Amino acid sequence: MIEAELFDVIELLINLPNYNLLAGTRGAIVDCYGYGKYEVEFTNEEGETEVLCSLQSHQFIVVWKAKTKSWLSVSEQIVAALGNLSEERKREVLDFTRALYQR
Repeated sequence: MIEAELFDVIELLINLPNYNLLAGTRGAIVDCYGYGKYEVEFTNEEGETEVLCSLQSHQFIVVWKAKTKSWLSVSEQIVAALGNLSEERKREVLDFTRALYQR
């Protein structure tokens, strides 16, 4: 799993209805608290902060690494997302993948 660090760009895996944020929304890590907890800033198109909230690492995946200034590949993002799923859900994803090959 990719460790989240300060200024990395993340993508939500879940909806956050209290903040009006949907899965797939991107934000930036602005503080790291340890124990898998982070402060994440979500901005509008002008770069103004719209939401600042604390998240746990299982609620998002890293999509851009600030340290290397590079986007993670789709494969790396998939592996990170799968790491947060239960074994049952992982099997469902595997079954879905098999179905894609049969098209």
